[in-house]
Amino acid sequence: MLKTRVITAVVLLAILLPVLFQSSPWPFAWVTVAMMGAAGWEWTRLNGLPGSGAIAGGVTLALACVWTLLIGGLNAPPFWVWSLASLVWVLGGAYALRAGPAGWPRIARGARLALGALLLWGAWLAIVQAKVLGINFILSVFCLVWMADIAAYFCGRAFGKRKLAPSISPGKSWEGVWGGLAGVILLGFVWVHVIDVRLAVDSPSLYTLLVQRHGWVSLLALVFLAAMSVVGDLFESLVKRAVGAKDSSNLLPGHGGVLDRIDALLPVFPLALALISL
Repeated sequence: MLKTRVITAVVLLAILLPVLFQSSPWPFAWVTVAMMGAAGWEWTRLNGLPGSGAIAGGVTLALACVWTLLIGGLNAPPFWVWSLASLVWVLGGAYALRAGPAGWPRIARGARLALGALLLWGAWLAIVQAKVLGINFILSVFCLVWMADIAAYFCGRAFGKRKLAPSISPGKSWEGVWGGLAGVILLGFVWVHVIDVRLAVDSPSLYTLLVQRHGWVSLLALVFLAAMSVVGDLFESLVKRAVGAKDSSNLLPGHGGVLDRIDALLPVFPLALALISL
């Protein structure tokens, strides 16, 4: 199992790292179109349309991303796009988590499919725009999510006692969440005072931009983004638990599916763009 995970991770890095570190954002944009197409296929399968229906869902989402590139290129969308995505994630995420796995199937399938397509498209658009803003910026957002996840994992194992959402993800604890938040705050401090100052970066990081625009309130913004990464993770777990699935698919041997790898990123990228656009 470990060997399979390592091989898959090496292959993914061999594909993603070259396009991520290219100065032009176009190769990265096209690679992420394929990624979101796969995620759309997984989402459609999880919500009751297997076989050719799932393939059609993935292709439709990928074509929507391609159409977006063709009509707008890599131009920044209006602020209302990030505002709408933020509203959907905050209010919709709260509603879904409160309803739990039992409440998810009660939503009409068409509404579930449309919601997933909208959230995936918005996340893709935000990820591409983050690449346009610079390599340092997009890495700072990725690392925020990874730090929140890694710190939560180790703090949860060491100190976890109070379950966060036992009906959705029994392994998560409130102590893990607090550890993740502390890790993100520490990461932001290091990025602002060390990486952005002492290294030859190509762009300001998310953390520096938040400080420049919002001052001390940027601390609350980091806490909010870290918390929303947990919401993204729990939301995907809720959908899988509602249909009795362990993974979103087996597209990535040893890692599950694409959604399993990007679930926490989905709310964070559009919300990060919204916060720096205020």
